[in-house]
Amino acid sequence: MRSIWNGAISFGLVSIPIKLVNATESHSISFRQIHTDDGGRIRYRKFCELEDREVTQGEIGKGYEDADGSIIPITDEDLSSLPIPTAKTIEIVAFVPADRIDPLQMDAAYYLQASGAPAAKPYTLLREALKRSNKVAIAKFALRGRERLGMLRVVGDAIAMHGLLWPDEVRAPEGVAPDTDVTVRDKELDLADALMETLGEVDLEDLHDEYREAVEEVIAAKAAGEALPQTPEPAAGGKVLDLMAALENSVRAARESRGEEAGEHAEVKSLPQRKTARAAPKQTGGKKSASTAKKTAAKKTTASASKSTAKSGQGTKKTASKSTAKKTTAKKSASRKRSA
Repeated sequence: MRSIWNGAISFGLVSIPIKLVNATESHSISFRQIHTDDGGRIRYRKFCELEDREVTQGEIGKGYEDADGSIIPITDEDLSSLPIPTAKTIEIVAFVPADRIDPLQMDAAYYLQASGAPAAKPYTLLREALKRSNKVAIAKFALRGRERLGMLRVVGDAIAMHGLLWPDEVRAPEGVAPDTDVTVRDKELDLADALMETLGEVDLEDLHDEYREAVEEVIAAKAAGEALPQTPEPAAGGKVLDLMAALENSVRAARESRGEEAGEHAEVKSLPQRKTARAAPKQTGGKKSASTAKKTAAKKTTASASKSTAKSGQGTKKTASKSTAKKTTAKKSASRKRSA
């Protein structure tokens, strides 16, 4: 990868020579401006307003326009001799937890490449120190004519740096949130949670730019003189009048797209289906009710017979006991008479 900046990381008294290379690239399709009548290229030419002639790129420099409209020329040599330590140095000023960085501040990303063999040891030292601390380094550096803020973190075996916007460059979200009072019910939150769980996670490697692919198909078709790809008809839309119904339909559609059956997740159903499900047993429950009644009557008859048998048995036992008691008493009386 081609480096865009050479300098060093200042880590206390340790200096690490590095090269700055872009960590990202754009795959967007670029278009040229043309004259629609004949397809000719539209080009911009740079003219000097004092001489009224076109100038070459080598004749163009930088200048600052003062309040009175006068131009103050600024050369690359003027900028390279700025009296700041970050002109050719990425100066680490602090180490903080990664969650302290607001994602709104994140800007372009770069890889910091060790420059030569002498940089290998201090580069590895800083990388391992960042790993063990579970922190990121906050640094200041100068690039493209201005001082910037950066965040250093470990990516694989390399150190990456994210450019950060200065805190005063991030606008406050004033007037963005709804200014009306809205009450969100627990049931709505439950359905939102169910939708989030159903959608689940995604491997970012599986995501791709479908718009760019569609544009490439259009370009290829026009270049070959073929018919353009047909645009699919958009789904019929409408106003969402019921948030609960919209959430339930979203959960159902997400589960169907993942091949899940509705019965596997019975806890989320649409409101009309719930009413139908509760009313269904009343319509088809006649046979079941009759059968249940017959079984209940049979059980009662059996229970009554059992109780009658039990009472009968108990009465027989009591009669037998009384008869035995009388016989015993008679025997005792006869024995006493004989003794007398």
